[in-house]
Amino acid sequence: MKLGDTVENFILKDQHNVNFDLYANLDRDILLVFYPKDNSPVCTKQLVDYSLNQRELDNYGIKIVGVNIDPVDSHNEFCQNNKIDFPVLSDPDKIVSTRFDALNVLGQNKRKLVLIGKDKKIKFERSTLPIFFVDTRQLLLELRKTQLI
Repeated sequence: MKLGDTVENFILKDQHNVNFDLYANLDRDILLVFYPKDNSPVCTKQLVDYSLNQRELDNYGIKIVGVNIDPVDSHNEFCQNNKIDFPVLSDPDKIVSTRFDALNVLGQNKRKLVLIGKDKKIKFERSTLPIFFVDTRQLLLELRKTQLI
């Protein structure tokens, strides 16, 4: 998928084992945050940063949703331990991660951001190396630069 493409709906379980339906949640833009591994140092910093800055992202009409291939119980523990209170979805069959080209050659998630507009189209994409992440401040700067906010 690339910028401007219409995204197919998907349903995945979140950290509470509740179905998350993409289309049912598109009352705002959704930022899919693909990340490699629960409880790894960089992933923890990234998701905690987004959690702490959720209100600012909300002000721009952006809902944060984490995605990786770890199981629901791993996500639940990870979110509880780090006070992450946005949906973190489990993609064990790698269907959604594959659709968004968010897997590396080893079959694990890349570190990738995908912003989906309320119109179901991809508005923004950004990948980084696994040891780096785009924090909230950098993300908002990039979205401003591209006039998406």
